[in-house]
Order: sequence, then C-alpha cells, then structure tokens
Amino acid sequence: MARPMERALELMVSTFHKYSGKEGDKHKLNKAELKELVTKELPSYISKQTDEASFQRLMKNLDSNRDQEVDFQEYATFLACMAMMCNEDFHDCPDKMPRNM
Repeated sequence: MARPMERALELMVSTFHKYSGKEGDKHKLNKAELKELVTKELPSYISKQTDEASFQRLMKNLDSNRDQEVDFQEYATFLACMAMMCNEDFHDCPDKMPRNM
C-alpha cells in the first residue's frame, strides 16, 4: 500500500500526463493544456475570472527555456511554488495546519 507522499507524487505525475500531449509533444504542456490543467485541477487557487493575459503571464513565467511549452521540470517547479504558498498560508493560520493524515 502506497504511503500518502508516494500517492501525492504519483498524482502529480499522472495529472501532468493527463493533460500533456493532447496537442503536439506528449511530454509537454502547451498554453491551452496548461490552462485546462490549472482550471480543472486547481480551481481553489485560480479565479473563474482569470483572463487570458493572466494565463499568458503564467505560461511565460513557467516556461524557463522559452520553448512556448511547459515540460515536466517546469511543471514540478510550479507545483513546488504552489506548495510553498500553501505552507505560508498555514503559518499565517496555525489552526489550519494539518496534523494527522
């Protein structure tokens, strides 16, 4: 039986591949695939009012090698940043800190 952290890693990888390659390279996310992933998988963090310019900025910030796509390393960096933001929220609200899983 997989431990919670192992399941989290499996979910991180499988989620990337669920969206990558629908159009073009199956190992990368283009802007439309990234937008779909973020909209469907992170709705609590992305406003329904997020405009196209916001997604364009997100894509530009994530695409460190400037190939107009987000590879797995760039995606993993994005998730690490999201995790750090969540951790900061827990610091601001210690009563929300998860204790047992």
